[in-house]
Amino acid sequence: MIPISRPNIGKEEKEAVMKVLDSGIIASGPKVKEFEKDFAAYCGVKHAVAVSNGTCAIHAALHGCGIKKGDRVITTPFTFIATSNSIIHAGAVPVFADVEEESFNISPERIEELLKKDIFRKIKAVIPVHLYGQVCQMDKILQTAEKYGVKVVEDAAQAHGAKYNGKNAGSFGDAATFSMYATKNMATGEGGMVTTNDDAVAEKIRVFINHGMPKAYYHTEVGYNYRTTDIEAAIGVEQLKKLDGFNSKRKENARRIFKILASYPYIKCPQEMPGRLHIYHQFTVRVADGLRDRFVEHLNAKGIGAKIFYPIPLHKQPVYAESFGKKSYPIAEKLASEVLSLPVHPLLTDADFVEIEEAIKTFDGVKK
Repeated sequence: MIPISRPNIGKEEKEAVMKVLDSGIIASGPKVKEFEKDFAAYCGVKHAVAVSNGTCAIHAALHGCGIKKGDRVITTPFTFIATSNSIIHAGAVPVFADVEEESFNISPERIEELLKKDIFRKIKAVIPVHLYGQVCQMDKILQTAEKYGVKVVEDAAQAHGAKYNGKNAGSFGDAATFSMYATKNMATGEGGMVTTNDDAVAEKIRVFINHGMPKAYYHTEVGYNYRTTDIEAAIGVEQLKKLDGFNSKRKENARRIFKILASYPYIKCPQEMPGRLHIYHQFTVRVADGLRDRFVEHLNAKGIGAKIFYPIPLHKQPVYAESFGKKSYPIAEKLASEVLSLPVHPLLTDADFVEIEEAIKTFDGVKK
């Protein structure tokens, strides 16, 4: 089976972990500080705060931006559930805005429609998700957020190294969040990061993730243990050095897949939107006319690890049925019924591409 993703771990990461183990400092220590410094410099921001995973990163970022119980936060219904769950963890209420069909990302126009209707000003923040490795329309989103006085927290869990008009994902909002999960473009196993240019937000997050403790055994709030370890940070430092190379290889692999798919009219390839550097966390195509599920089954049977990200939009998830079950977000629902992702990770070989092409050739592409 050719997997949909595969961590790219080399001798440098292994050696770095062994140094940490030999040092005796395996919890949060100097390697975490090094990773934070390097990651902030990479994104072009003042602060990066390492946390235990991407979900914690969103919760901590919302807290750092002052989001409180009862506040409302706009986000997309077409993403992984960690985004909306984190809003609920913060005591706030998710408000969904439909997405753009071409980019898969949240629509700035739908965001403004919601803010215009918010006469009681309960909406306090927006979380745009840079889905599949392509940045949202951040200029329009930031302009709208400033107009209505709401915070912007980027969910860049799938966008390490992606750019919008030359700027890195993670450098646009009041804060931004990343995941270092094993499937991501750079991976530490678990792990996450919050970035910000705001000194006060960064300090508030650091206290929050350390049991509300600004100094030893002095607690100013009810915080959480969202710290990461020097073991994960050691991997992260080495992965970050390789990230641009990983992303370049993903771009090269994406071009090869585009070429393979060019003659199949029932497959719609992803679109790289103007001014954006897409880093292909996923190579996500659309297969319409009810063919998608049969196509995925066919590819899997041929040993190609195609997967659907995400088959059920968030407002249709059973856990949210009571709150959102009667809502409709037509574009998100349409995309959820059509998308599938093909392997694009940097470890694909020439033989893998031959296998992928042969598997696609043997699918008839006719609705049955």
